[in-house]
Formats: sequence, structure tokens, C-alpha cells
Amino acid sequence: MANSPEMRASDSDRDRVAAILREHTAEGRISMDEFNERLEQLYKSKTYGELAKLTVDLPDVDLRNRPAKQAKAIESKDGMHSGMKAAWGAWAMASGINWVIWLIVNISADGGVYPWPLWVMGPWGVILLVSTIFGSNQPEKKQKK
Repeated sequence: MANSPEMRASDSDRDRVAAILREHTAEGRISMDEFNERLEQLYKSKTYGELAKLTVDLPDVDLRNRPAKQAKAIESKDGMHSGMKAAWGAWAMASGINWVIWLIVNISADGGVYPWPLWVMGPWGVILLVSTIFGSNQPEKKQKK
């Protein structure tokens, strides 16, 4: 049975339309202001007809079969997934800040101060290292049938 415009839409229907709107915003078809306006209308919508009005002027987007070029954008030149590079960057930044704080405290204290930043960077670094070595750093590639 086909969905008529008068039928009530579910939360998952609204989420699907929100994903489509995000995709069109990312591709530059609609501005951020227009995206926010449509998103506001989206969550006020109650029927399939109201949802359809939000995307009537946009081409169809198949969110399941995205072009391969977008999957490659996630991968950096050295082959490491951008999420893993960001995790290592956060670890390095937090470690550096902790070592600077430790150095300032160590210089201003009378005696030596225990190197506590090791407890911050050690476990976190081990988890990242194991994830980098044994984890999948590449985005999943779908096999063609």
C-alpha cells in the first residue's frame, strides 16, 4: 500500500528527510539558513505530504549508495583514517598541555614532582596504538555484486 500524503509520518521518516537535507546542504544546494528553516519545519511536520514539501525542489538522493569519491575524502594521503588522525592529535595536544603544567609545577616546587602526566598519556596512548595497529584504519568499501 502506497503512503498517501495525508498519512501520519513517524520519527524515522523525519530522520530520513533530515539526512537528505543534510546531504543537500553539504553539496551546496541549500544554505545553512535555509537548512535550519527546513529543519524547523521538518520537526513540525505531521504527514508525509508535509515532509514531501520540504524536498520537492531538490533532486533525489540515495543515501545508501554514495559515490566512491566521498569515501576517499575521509582517507588521508598517508592511508590513515581522518578520525584516527584526529584522535592522535587530541592525544598529543592533551599530553603536551599536561607536560607543560607538570613542568611549571616542578620548577616552582621545592622538591621533584612525580611525573603524573604519564598516567594521562599512557593508557590513552596504548589504546590508540592498539587501535592504529590492529584496527581498521580504512573506511569500509562495499563489494559490487
